[in-house]
Amino acid sequence: MPEPRGPLALSNELLKDVLDCIESDPERTVNIDRRAYLSVESFRPPSLPEPSRAQDIGNFRLVCRRFAEIGIPYQFAKVATRFSKHGLERLDKICSHNHLAKHTRKFSYLVPYFYVEGGEQIEQLLESQGTHHGYLDPSLFRKKADDQRRILHTKEDAQILRKAMTAFVSLQHVQILRVQDEADRLLLDMMEESELPRAAMLDLKWTPACIHATSTIAQALLHTRSPFSRFSGPMMNSQSALVIKDRIPQTVPLLASRLACLELHFDDSEALNERMRAASRLFKTVFSAAKNLQAVHVGFPTRSPLELGLEEIFHGVQWEKLRAFGIQSWRLDADEIVQLARRHRTVLRGLRLRDVQLREGSMWKDVLAMLRNEMEQLDWVSLRRVDYSKHFDELWADSMEIKDGSLEGSESDDEDDFPAHFSVAGSDNDRDDAIEYDSDDEHSLADTDQGPDANEIALSPNTTASLPFCTCSRSSNPASADDLGDNGIFVFYQQRKMWEQWVIGRCLEHSCT
Repeated sequence: MPEPRGPLALSNELLKDVLDCIESDPERTVNIDRRAYLSVESFRPPSLPEPSRAQDIGNFRLVCRRFAEIGIPYQFAKVATRFSKHGLERLDKICSHNHLAKHTRKFSYLVPYFYVEGGEQIEQLLESQGTHHGYLDPSLFRKKADDQRRILHTKEDAQILRKAMTAFVSLQHVQILRVQDEADRLLLDMMEESELPRAAMLDLKWTPACIHATSTIAQALLHTRSPFSRFSGPMMNSQSALVIKDRIPQTVPLLASRLACLELHFDDSEALNERMRAASRLFKTVFSAAKNLQAVHVGFPTRSPLELGLEEIFHGVQWEKLRAFGIQSWRLDADEIVQLARRHRTVLRGLRLRDVQLREGSMWKDVLAMLRNEMEQLDWVSLRRVDYSKHFDELWADSMEIKDGSLEGSESDDEDDFPAHFSVAGSDNDRDDAIEYDSDDEHSLADTDQGPDANEIALSPNTTASLPFCTCSRSSNPASADDLGDNGIFVFYQQRKMWEQWVIGRCLEHSCT
């Protein structure tokens, strides 16, 4: 039998190197304690390969049985499924083949807005806009609505999700994302501009979609005893937390006990404080049971900071393994931040305080001094858009009413102007024609919230964000918190960037005591 020649003679290792050039190593992820983790691993949507790359991997697997086996992890390590007839059918096929499903490590559930009752005047709506494109055919919307109702009635999604969570024996990360196609976006835009009664139209809502997706995913994970340890929901609805509290309270601790990482961002501002206060006991149950947490992030809409105290959500819980902690859009007293950080001063390596507004009587210099002087392991701190509550309110009062979603184009920390303060996807009324997420970190510079330029470079002492510099009397850098220029009124961009460096920039020679 002749020996293989050409590509067939290459070793498996070389073939994997070739595939790495098409699609990155499916097992390579960002370390939990790195600055990029809370953004890249959890809030970034699944990066679907370009059509040419997907075709290249498919063609590679068609060469022979050996090539097909080598290419499987590159196709199925990350599975993204849309809540739709076609999406669920595809998921069912994948999880029906164990040799494929066993490689899945990350599952992203792409959930569209749900169609609600109505639609009698949708033809009149489209005609009034003078639109006759095929993708705005009223029958298209009715078909999508009928498909959704059929799935909900038959519980097909719940059945397939249970099957998938059972088949994904290597699953690590579960993610729920909001998704919207161009036709839905155009329809919603038309309804906002139309004078027709909204009840007579085929309306779309995110709240029921988020509630249903959260419930079915939670039940599937519980039913199958999935090995997952990470959950992220970067665009959760606050009512979904209340539904979990009411429907599956006894099983929440079991799910929470499996978590190493939890990232939640609630993007609806309606009755936010009341709903979060009602869910306070649920948070206590979850965080108390999640004894193995290494990374946690809880955030809210930039334009609507949460008014609750920090411990109304975290309840004084101390995690012995915590490495990265993040909060977003909160009105707090300085002492609340200090006390939480102090509980984790020996283990915490990263702290994100995005869009945090200090209340009157508090000063950022008190927080910064504690972080610099007491945190034993801190490698990075992010203070993006931190400010004082009064100044924040004044900026909003003087601004136009702008949706959060319309300001998501800011990709860097380099902007000083007021719109840079607002970047998070908003409520049901804030939409995009793609997967919605907080994209600020994806393209930002090395010293911004993403950390180093390349996601694969760890935040070691020679990186920009953690490079030590001398702050002793022979340096031009501030020697103490009183020299940071904190006026207790407002914080500007260059100032808080300097604060980030000052907190972690202890001189290795002069700050050992």
